[in-house]
Amino acid sequence: MDLQTFRYAACGGANTLLGLVLYAIGFHYVLHEQTLHLGFYAFKAHVAALFMSFCVVFPIGFFLMKYVVFSNSFLKGRVQLFRYFLQYLFSLMLNYILLKIFVEIFHIYAVLSQVITTVIVILFSYLVQKNFTFRSGSAVSETEIN
Repeated sequence: MDLQTFRYAACGGANTLLGLVLYAIGFHYVLHEQTLHLGFYAFKAHVAALFMSFCVVFPIGFFLMKYVVFSNSFLKGRVQLFRYFLQYLFSLMLNYILLKIFVEIFHIYAVLSQVITTVIVILFSYLVQKNFTFRSGSAVSETEIN
């Protein structure tokens, strides 16, 4: 295993663990497994907990990926942030869809469903971050750097 893959696994694993812990705390103790009513829309507890955890792990994940894992990227920070945001939104959407399927169709417990979807999303995220968000070296064109 190369150093970058190890760093991705360590940083991503720590951030993922934080996200799962925040998800479980939000689901059980903040929302008490009850629907979150916002007046204009009601979020089921498993979905609301997902978005609550996103608000914390998104910025932490970006800084870990930018400064620890993919520190050799020559792309500007704002380009990396924008790409990371796009990739994260897609991952969040994928997580949301899979979570709804596992919880509402297959009736798998919400926290276990989140663990399963996390594994699937991690595989997707690594490939996108390595080849798009934090591309480095010869894979970067001159126009992307400027």
